Amino acid sequence: MLTPVTDFSYNLPEELIAQVPIEPRDSSRLLVLDRTTGEIQHRDRFSEILDELNAGDVLVFNVSKVFKARLQIDGFEVFVLKVRDGEIDALVKPGRKAGIGFRIGDLEVVSKTEDGIVTLKTSMTAIEMFAFCESAGSVPTPPYVTTELADPDRYQTVYAKSTGSVAAPTAGLHFTPELIDRARAKGVQIEEVTLHVGIGTFRPVQTDHIEDHVMHAEFVEIDEPTAQRIRSAKSEGRRVIAVGTTTVRVLEGVFATIGELKSYSGEINMFITPGFDFKVVDGLVTNFHLPKSTLLMLVSAFAGRENVLAAYQEAVDCRYRFFSFGDAMFIR
Repeated sequence: MLTPVTDFSYNLPEELIAQVPIEPRDSSRLLVLDRTTGEIQHRDRFSEILDELNAGDVLVFNVSKVFKARLQIDGFEVFVLKVRDGEIDALVKPGRKAGIGFRIGDLEVVSKTEDGIVTLKTSMTAIEMFAFCESAGSVPTPPYVTTELADPDRYQTVYAKSTGSVAAPTAGLHFTPELIDRARAKGVQIEEVTLHVGIGTFRPVQTDHIEDHVMHAEFVEIDEPTAQRIRSAKSEGRRVIAVGTTTVRVLEGVFATIGELKSYSGEINMFITPGFDFKVVDGLVTNFHLPKSTLLMLVSAFAGRENVLAAYQEAVDCRYRFFSFGDAMFIR
């Protein structure tokens, strides 16, 4: 029995799409959803998540850093997706002219996929390309954000370290250094993993059934000491709480790929849908996601589609702010 993509739709008034980040970061609202009972609670400030965390809980952050992936070169927009020594993958607008051999500045088109992703040859190393993007590019805020971002750092988590994402792991935008310190002081264990957010995270599902959608692979990394500490927490019955759907894809993707949570560095194309058997994650901090998106499907897999859609409807009724700069959910 195939699952229609329309099963993951909901009605969202346009005015609830957050256009600017709230200040301070941890002052957004927080909806708490119990995935077992479906019970919903409301918190006035995200910082009250500390009331939901217990000593011994493990809070796992994705420390990937967003780079300025949107370039304007010779009248073309080059949206850089992946960077390697000597070449990049990108979306090019207008794309009709960008055939094999076409040059955009110093970049040369060497291949093009059916879904419009272009590989461009460059003389730069990956490090040089990232530096060029930082100097010449702009912050790749999502298309539904039409207001110019006054402070580019607000589309960056305070703990970002490893450059490589073309979209922020937005659940982490709510955390401040002080809030993380307060969590540590309460006995919460902080761990870090990496997933470089690529096109697979934000590209819409264009098939009629979710089973026909293919995720693009994304680079993930977890080191052995981190994996071992998380394994220990699981064996001791302590909760592992993922900050963001990207963190879920690291933890569950590595487990599904090698059969256990161990050190891993490489690409994974993990598409989590209802029916998925979660092996690592016990709780989730997340934002409110787009209708029919892979992210909404992941959250529905974790908490139950009916529970999630009911929570989303309540969030709409209570005028929560949605998407990247919006309010947050904690699913326990």
